[in-house]
Amino acid sequence: MDRAYTAQQQNRYTRNMPNSSASTTPKYFLEAAIETALEAGKILREEYALPPDILYKGDVDLVTQADKRSERAIVTRLSRLFPEHTIAAEEGSGHVRSSEFHWHVDPLDGTTNFAHKYPCFAVSIALAQNGTVVAGVVYNPIYDELFAAARGLGATLNGRKISVSKIETLSTSLLCTGFPVHKRRANPNIHYYYDFTLRSHGVRRDGSAALDLACVAAGRFDGFWEFGLQAWDTAAGVLLVQEAGGAVSDFHGHPYKLGGPVILATNSLIHEEMRETALTISQRDPSAPLQAPAQATKE
Repeated sequence: MDRAYTAQQQNRYTRNMPNSSASTTPKYFLEAAIETALEAGKILREEYALPPDILYKGDVDLVTQADKRSERAIVTRLSRLFPEHTIAAEEGSGHVRSSEFHWHVDPLDGTTNFAHKYPCFAVSIALAQNGTVVAGVVYNPIYDELFAAARGLGATLNGRKISVSKIETLSTSLLCTGFPVHKRRANPNIHYYYDFTLRSHGVRRDGSAALDLACVAAGRFDGFWEFGLQAWDTAAGVLLVQEAGGAVSDFHGHPYKLGGPVILATNSLIHEEMRETALTISQRDPSAPLQAPAQATKE
């Protein structure tokens, strides 16, 4: 299903794009990521209207034709624009280059939602330069919501500036988290989910870490935590939160590293309260460690 919105977004963000890929400004990279995400989003809308074509990478870890088509389109476009850059894509079609620039691509974050026709999923594309994310996009094609950020230039939703919420206490906050699709008994998060649910207005679990982080940036959620996420799950969302005025760390308060075992992202006002709560949970229950036992698979 084509939408006028998509064409308008492309015109809005790409009319000033340089003809050469020699530019290395965050704004240029962001414009390229936006154009690429919109193309991938169109593919996801087309696939969403069809009966799901599902394969399994494990007992319950699924992948759809939509994942593959979206990733091919993203990798093809980024490779054409930036042939010297490394591209890491979830379904494995990227490539490694000797470059300071590294793209992190999730062509469909929320595959399980997509397969069940639950419209909470997104394209997530981010570029890191020497390990620091400089541009990121999270795009939900069903609701036509394009979250975008370039380092030092703020974060936007459909072209309008966004900022994190002003909620000051954990007790009045709305939080979000996620769980892996298998080996849930080995994942410590159920302990944190229980406590944070009791200590807040509630915890939502929508099945897309990229969108969860984007919603923290937009002030819809006040805090997010999860274990075992991959770099392509979080890279764009982390930059969105930071550029919207939020805070991101691990549970020890150290800067979050892409692909790290634990992520905590908040509006900054409740960050220390959430972090101290997590420490309390881990100390009370030895089976709820601060480090995830293994990398999680996608939801």
